[in-house]
Amino acid sequence: MATSTLEKTPARRFEDMGALSKRMLAPIEGYKSMPLVSLEEAVKPLCHIVPNIERNIFIVKQNCREPKDGLTIDESASIMLYTFESVPHESSLYAILNTTLRSEKRQKLLPWFLYLRLIITALGRLPSQHCFVFRGVRQDLRADYRINTSFIWWGFSSCTSSIGVLECDQFLGRSGTRTLFQIECDTGKDIKNHTFTQHEEEILLLPAREFVVKSCLNSGNELCMIQIKEIEPKYTLLEPISMPQPMKSYTNQASPAREIEQLLTQSKVKELAKSIALLYLASLGPVDREVQIKEFLSDTKCCPDLLLRNANLTDEDMATITDTLSQWNQNTNSFQQCTL
Repeated sequence: MATSTLEKTPARRFEDMGALSKRMLAPIEGYKSMPLVSLEEAVKPLCHIVPNIERNIFIVKQNCREPKDGLTIDESASIMLYTFESVPHESSLYAILNTTLRSEKRQKLLPWFLYLRLIITALGRLPSQHCFVFRGVRQDLRADYRINTSFIWWGFSSCTSSIGVLECDQFLGRSGTRTLFQIECDTGKDIKNHTFTQHEEEILLLPAREFVVKSCLNSGNELCMIQIKEIEPKYTLLEPISMPQPMKSYTNQASPAREIEQLLTQSKVKELAKSIALLYLASLGPVDREVQIKEFLSDTKCCPDLLLRNANLTDEDMATITDTLSQWNQNTNSFQQCTL
């Protein structure tokens, strides 16, 4: 039987690790207060960030009509959308989301809050498993993972319970420079019933999990194996959410849309954006302030008004902000009010 094009396409999320952060990042939080909505509603703020996301939702929902494990269609589809591999892979939702989760600029997560609320709720309905899983990358990473050191993977981590999956040529392969991670985890989520390609035996680890390196082994043939164990961080780095009752289908209901509109134009998202704006601008260093401020304003266009009082702004900073907002407001109403 001929192998399908999909099966020949590498599942790059198993090697989507990113560089280890050399600094401790701020916790991932703020999404807990968002409402549970349909997947279509959850990704509306992402349409300009993730290419073809609405089309991809249509595709995955065709495969989620009878979801397993007690998940709703939207919950299952939120996981399947994460596992959907786009071409090029840099356009995949998981690649863009994980890059954002690894960024020091937590305000970049604001458009993701509705989606994070949905997928983390979905994963919370699946039992956590203590198990040994694997992931790998076609690089030698021993220098970054020293024995007895601890580290945090800030993004979601796609793993497999079957080492044979990674030996296939479209994954890690059997030749060339490679690093194979053997991971003893306590919070793995078996998502094989909710992945777009179901032969990968995928176990998904939540973001902001901490690990310690137990051993490193040169296995020959340019393969090194690193054994790591999940440990409990001293402080919670991923905001916990309580499990609500399974949400209803919102396809033909207008109330969630109204609730989102109220959130975006009134309190929760707006207040969070204000707080992030204040903390971020107050922490800017003296170098390239104008560039950093313009970049920050571009990232926070979704906030109707910004409160920047007590942000330690200089006269030059205020001139940069007012000039930038004046230019934008000639063409759009991105900000309704900016209090300095």
